Amino acid sequence: MNGAHRALEAAHLAGVEVCFANPGTTEMEMVAALDSVNGIRSVLCLFEGVATGAADGYGRMTGKPAMTLVHLGPGFANGIANLHNARRAGTPIVNMIGDHPTWHLSSDSPLTSDIESLASPVSKWVRRSESAGKLVQDTVEAVAVAQSEPSGVASLIISQDAAWDEAPDGLPTVSSPSMGLDEESIQSASRMLKEKGERGALLLGSRALRPSLEAAAQIQSATGCQVFVDTFMARLEGGAGLPGFDAIPYFPEQAIDKLSGLQGIAVVGSRPPVAFFGYKHLNRSSLLPDDCESQVVCGTGVDSGPSLAAIAQELGAPDYAGVPSNPHPAEPDGELNVLSLGQALASVLPEGAIVVNEAATSSLGWVVHSSKAAPHDVLNLTGGAIGQGIPCAVGAAIAAPDRPVVALQADGSGMYTVQGLWSMAREQLNVTVLVCANQAYRILQTELERSGNHDPGPAAMSMTNLSSPELDWTKLAAGMGLPAVRVTRADELVSALKRSLSEPGPSLIEALL
Repeated sequence: MNGAHRALEAAHLAGVEVCFANPGTTEMEMVAALDSVNGIRSVLCLFEGVATGAADGYGRMTGKPAMTLVHLGPGFANGIANLHNARRAGTPIVNMIGDHPTWHLSSDSPLTSDIESLASPVSKWVRRSESAGKLVQDTVEAVAVAQSEPSGVASLIISQDAAWDEAPDGLPTVSSPSMGLDEESIQSASRMLKEKGERGALLLGSRALRPSLEAAAQIQSATGCQVFVDTFMARLEGGAGLPGFDAIPYFPEQAIDKLSGLQGIAVVGSRPPVAFFGYKHLNRSSLLPDDCESQVVCGTGVDSGPSLAAIAQELGAPDYAGVPSNPHPAEPDGELNVLSLGQALASVLPEGAIVVNEAATSSLGWVVHSSKAAPHDVLNLTGGAIGQGIPCAVGAAIAAPDRPVVALQADGSGMYTVQGLWSMAREQLNVTVLVCANQAYRILQTELERSGNHDPGPAAMSMTNLSSPELDWTKLAAGMGLPAVRVTRADELVSALKRSLSEPGPSLIEALL
């Protein structure tokens, strides 16, 4: 068997079950091998940014790496933005990047590029395989590296002759080492939180699921500390009956105000908070008070549950007492705006749903009402590189086929990776795409004003609106095989959501705001 076949066998043996692909000539051996390796589902994506974003969504939901298969450096470059988001989320992903045969590289043919330089900024591990035997070994190591804590992106560059040459028999195995708990950090954070009381805080990042949230509530009960979650969590469980904590605000002035008075913060699954951008009127990056002590118990890509449970135990915290389950929001009627849109979604969301939130400014209503929705998961835009929402929903739906997925999607960022709608239709995924159509890059309009441009001219405004012509998402969806409807009232949105969530397969709702 050739190197491609052996490598895919080894990947499947190591736990890989899905390959999101946009291959080309140099990947044909890998494509052919997908036919003969049972257990790896291949999903064609019409753009590499969809493939990498889907792998991110899959990895966030399963904790296991999906594989991407992309074509040379230019193909990989098309997927870098969503790998940036995946790196910030600590998502395990294995990229298989085809390259020319070893003897052809020196000819500097048109698609030759420096793939290592492209891959390094978004990967925790980069390797080049130049022989069939090495390809098999490197594939197993890539899977192990991707899912070992701190989890992240592993990128393997495959010379085409390594894929077509015969590979030796046998499949190697490599274990994924566990980090274990940092006992010293746990004890130190416990002492600090107990000493600081309400002037102390706990910051949760990466993935905060029920065990982490309940342990954080125990720690809060034992110490009186404040608890925050990252502005954009990789994965966050929420809804009625679950502990809910405030997110650090996006705009730095609001964040600095919210965190003012803190004397100490323990960070679990993240890093000390900093502003998304530098503003000349603030001239600072950290969001914490200058005299606030910060301790990182564990960083991004690490399961925070065990560390939080250990802190609770160290403090002798009382058992988790639970929280009252608030009634669902009422179904809204009348005007459709950002608040009624979020209320509509929260009022009908089924238990166990997954919400992929890339609605930007239009997500305000969802943030306000989501704590009263049925228990659910939310996947957020961790790295700020827009175009994540639709692909991430593809991956989440493949990872959890028995759970409904709602892509809460801004119209501007949705156009970055609109090709993902086609993959939803082809795979018949259980996704409802809710497009928040305000026909503008609203966040840029806000930032334009914040930068002191209170009366921008026509050239500046043309860079922030999506009119002339206006996007028609119902036609875009229909062209890619999705049924779609446009709504203009809150009650119409409620009806459309109920219908979509009760029927199998994908659909799109364009909500005009």
